[in-house]
Amino acid sequence: MPSQPSLCLITPALADARNGNWQTAKRWAKMLSEHFTVRLMKTWDGVPADLMIALHARRSADSIAAWAQALPDRPLIVALTGTDLYRDIITDASAQHSLELAHQLIVLQELGPMALPAHLRHKCEVCFQSTSRRRPQQKTARHLRALAVGHLRDEKSPETFIGAARQLQQYPDLWFDHIGGCLETALCDEAQLLAASNPHYRWLGNLPHHIVRQRISRAHLLVHPSRMEGGAHVVMEAIASGTPVLASRIDGNIGMLGADYAGYFEHGKVAELADLISRCRREPRFLAHLEAQCAARAHLFEPEHERSTLIRITNQQFS
Repeated sequence: MPSQPSLCLITPALADARNGNWQTAKRWAKMLSEHFTVRLMKTWDGVPADLMIALHARRSADSIAAWAQALPDRPLIVALTGTDLYRDIITDASAQHSLELAHQLIVLQELGPMALPAHLRHKCEVCFQSTSRRRPQQKTARHLRALAVGHLRDEKSPETFIGAARQLQQYPDLWFDHIGGCLETALCDEAQLLAASNPHYRWLGNLPHHIVRQRISRAHLLVHPSRMEGGAHVVMEAIASGTPVLASRIDGNIGMLGADYAGYFEHGKVAELADLISRCRREPRFLAHLEAQCAARAHLFEPEHERSTLIRITNQQFS
């Protein structure tokens, strides 16, 4: 019986990062292990394989370039996972070079291809990420809990969520939980100041992933105020948990939630977000409408949908 082909999967983040790149890499390694012998690493070690998949055009650029030089005829797939799609390929020469070297490009939501240079879109495929479904939790009617999940750094715009919580702090039936590690001191200081003065805002820091999933399931709303996203894990995890989303109107969110979704606010507009949160509390029908719209997209984030897309894309490289 012939042995499986070998796959080198490059990820700029390993388990200790607790971020989206690591979650993607771990999941893809498991899905593709049915068809490949998978080696998962941060930087390519020069050992040949039949295929490389590299996450992040800039942060994995050295491995991508080394592979293309050493094994130019072996397939190379580059997945654009976040800031590389909406920032690095515009400004960074190494990220731009990664796109040119790749035989195939992957983006994680349906508006992603439009961010690429026109001459490269023909080699791009959309692969929605996936997560396990969670049974929707019974949620209290005594208050509304809004949850934001994301490390405190500029791209995630945590100050928008903090600002909305501050603007709404006179309403005792609106509660705010904020999960994420401290990556930028000024943002963390802002979170700590609000937590000290508002008993209904909690900054919970970095939590294990299974605890984050539990808190997403128990929240009434997942708030995702990012400035840029390739396709956020927490958005699909909320959808798979029956928790509706309020999201900044950026391509990375629209590509997951759909153009007609009713829960968008303009990026950075604290008053708009505060109005939406308040409306969800005042108008149960509006909250139910958001929930129904999320449920209609849930099939896109099923593990079998992601697995079959990955297998089709990788098989194409050997046909």
